[in-house]
Amino acid sequence: MTALPAPGPYPAPPDATARRLHWQFLPPGVRAWVERRCGSPVVEALSQDAGFTPGFASVLVCADGSRHFVKAASPKAQRVFADSYREEARKLAALPDGIPAPRLVALLDDDWVVLVLEHQEGVNPPRPWTPAHLDATLDALESVAAVTTPVPPALALDPFVVETADWPAHWDVVRERRPDLPHLDEAQALAAAHAAATDGDTLVHTDVRADNVLVDPEGRAWICDWNWPVRGASWLDSLLALVGPRGDGLDVEGVIATRPLLRDVPAEHVDSFLALVTGFFLRMGGEAVPPTSPWLRAHQAWQGEVCWQWLAERRGWAVAGGTGRDESRDE
Repeated sequence: MTALPAPGPYPAPPDATARRLHWQFLPPGVRAWVERRCGSPVVEALSQDAGFTPGFASVLVCADGSRHFVKAASPKAQRVFADSYREEARKLAALPDGIPAPRLVALLDDDWVVLVLEHQEGVNPPRPWTPAHLDATLDALESVAAVTTPVPPALALDPFVVETADWPAHWDVVRERRPDLPHLDEAQALAAAHAAATDGDTLVHTDVRADNVLVDPEGRAWICDWNWPVRGASWLDSLLALVGPRGDGLDVEGVIATRPLLRDVPAEHVDSFLALVTGFFLRMGGEAVPPTSPWLRAHQAWQGEVCWQWLAERRGWAVAGGTGRDESRDE
């Protein structure tokens, strides 16, 4: 089968998608607390402007030469993000040994929520994705699955099928906005059947994308930003990690055939999960652009088109890339 064309290059500037607080604008008391935990005065703050949240996120360089990664948000001004940082701290503290993730060093939970994490030397996989960076990421996710099956009780994770129980309804909104899309009934039915495909007892990060991965100088990938993990099937993160590479033109079906977590997954289960996330991305990509995250909707809309074309290709649907036109109806 001939692959459908990609929906165009990734639309967001990979290293400049976030509008973040900078070090000098944090309250003096917060800066003093951070410096005490780092053990040395901060002489340089390197804002990490990938991602889609407005919270503070910087690599801090201290006078003693040490580096630390610090995240911070105000519960009063940024409640959603402060809550997510608080939850990330809880989950980082409960991660078992063997997870390729920077460790939590200190937590402040007061007028501000501040996380001090180990600094991990590395770079985000550049866009477009390369096979080497994708292999490193999938290797890391396989190691996560090996260590967290079954999920350690201390993590107290909700099941993926519970967290996403209402996601098939996203297709109702997509149907209203884009009634010309073919195969809507089939896509929504696939999404509605996702529970059997996605249930499991493995930690699932749920947010694996280029800006949440660091590849170190030795070529090993580290998984960052543990805000939203759940409990589900062992292969879910590995498939989600293929969305960006698929959109960037890599042969992800060939990758699926070679990876231990993916190669034996029933095709119908893959399609059901793809239909579920396709509806989510297409719906969210059409929502209003939040002022704190100017590139979020473009990112989600692009991923929705990537997943839609991927799903259509796998199902044998004759759908023209990105137009919503069913070529099988043309004369």
